[in-house]
Amino acid sequence: MNQFTKISIYKLKKLLQNKGYKVYKRHKSYPKTIENFFYTTILGIFVIGFFYIAPFIVNYSKKNFSTNEAILNNSNLNFNRVLEGKEIQENRNLNEDEELDFKNLFTDVLNFDIDEKDTVRLSASTLNQLFKDEDYNLKDIRKNKLVKPISIDLLPSEIKSIENVKKRKELFIQIVLPLILEENKKIRLERKTLFSILNKNINSEAEKNWLKSKFKQYGVVNKDLTTLKVRMDEIPVSLAIAQAAKETGWGTSRFALEGNALFGQWTWSGEGLKPKEADQNQGHKVMKFNVLQASVRAYQRNLNTHSSYKNLRKARAELRDRGNSLDSLILVKYLNQYAETGEKYVEVLKQIIKQNNLKDFDDAKLLPSSIELESLI
Repeated sequence: MNQFTKISIYKLKKLLQNKGYKVYKRHKSYPKTIENFFYTTILGIFVIGFFYIAPFIVNYSKKNFSTNEAILNNSNLNFNRVLEGKEIQENRNLNEDEELDFKNLFTDVLNFDIDEKDTVRLSASTLNQLFKDEDYNLKDIRKNKLVKPISIDLLPSEIKSIENVKKRKELFIQIVLPLILEENKKIRLERKTLFSILNKNINSEAEKNWLKSKFKQYGVVNKDLTTLKVRMDEIPVSLAIAQAAKETGWGTSRFALEGNALFGQWTWSGEGLKPKEADQNQGHKVMKFNVLQASVRAYQRNLNTHSSYKNLRKARAELRDRGNSLDSLILVKYLNQYAETGEKYVEVLKQIIKQNNLKDFDDAKLLPSSIELESLI
């Protein structure tokens, strides 16, 4: 039986080297699959880490390195181009609710059936006496929620001379409240008609034609019923009063008294009132209306259609879906693009609503007029 002598690695290495062989130390290696797994894991951690911190880097860059971006609200410009009969350029990057057909958007505003020459400007004292004779006062309205259909076409010139702030505010609210309720009532009835049509399997030609007219009136493209349903809705009364109060200084501004402009809509055409501080050769004008009612309608159409107020409409639709009432203090925060002051404008509106208890009028209902009663007989 052969016997083997144990020899160490060191001695074996020396023996081989003496015989002329070159001996190298073999490095320890890992299987290829383990090596690939190792590199893949490292790469994965790097990629995940990159996408995790990327948003923070972007936000930090925007806050600290980006230039301030001006918010352009071209709703007034679009209104002006309609007045001038010009083609309006639409933003092609809008989603479905933001897409707008401007062609017939303000037809019922421009063709308001009251001519300026047929209007009468009543004095503040005459209006106060009229309201007293009709037993029309805000205290009763806050209590019983019923408003008499007294339609005033023009603000009284003396409203800015009323030194008592409370009385001036009350007179202003008494004038604009029925006008806002009238427009909301009109929208509410149309919305009821819309839902009635949507619940039918087959619609008559009259109903189809009615839908076509509303698609045009609300600038809905592609006959999208969902968009029409979202746009055709009321503006909370307290919100409308607050904006009218802010834009006109409670009815005392020159634009309100001379142009019936309750909501400060702009125009670049010849029809309008130029701000006194503006350059005579350039700049915007404030749009004029024949009567106050036309201004209210244009205001509501603006909020119900323009892309700047898409989030307001979305929030309003969500309130409807949950069965909640339209809360002006919730919706007002989506009006930050209405004025150049942005969030400060929103805060001012909130203060006006709260300090003057304007939410008391949100549930108010407009009583039928004598003409409406006669039509029922």
